[in-house]
Amino acid sequence: VQLQASGGGLVQPGGSLRVSCAASGGTLSGLSVAWFRQAPGKEREIVAAINWSGGSTYYADSVKGRFTASRDNAKNTVYLQMNRLKPEDTAVYYCATDQFFSIKWEEYDYWGQGTLVTVSS
Repeated sequence: VQLQASGGGLVQPGGSLRVSCAASGGTLSGLSVAWFRQAPGKEREIVAAINWSGGSTYYADSVKGRFTASRDNAKNTVYLQMNRLKPEDTAVYYCATDQFFSIKWEEYDYWGQGTLVTVSS
């Protein structure tokens, strides 16, 4: 399966943005999807994860209550809705998928190319 992340851009602090992760060459049904991000000079970190049905989710403490992961298996797409964005949310956001629900990037075999989110006034 190949993943394509999109929807990044420049947004002001306090604003909202939705990034998408679309799959091709395979189906996301039955697979977990996670969002990671990497800011310049920092290590990659987990942002959110959602299991195959959407019934289980995980959020990093730094985004809990502001970000929401969802999925539309019919469209083979997973979303990350980001609200009340802060400058420290600035990073390249990556989606990844695999059959197990995990928050460790080392356990994901399939990755999208990343989409840049910049939060700045």
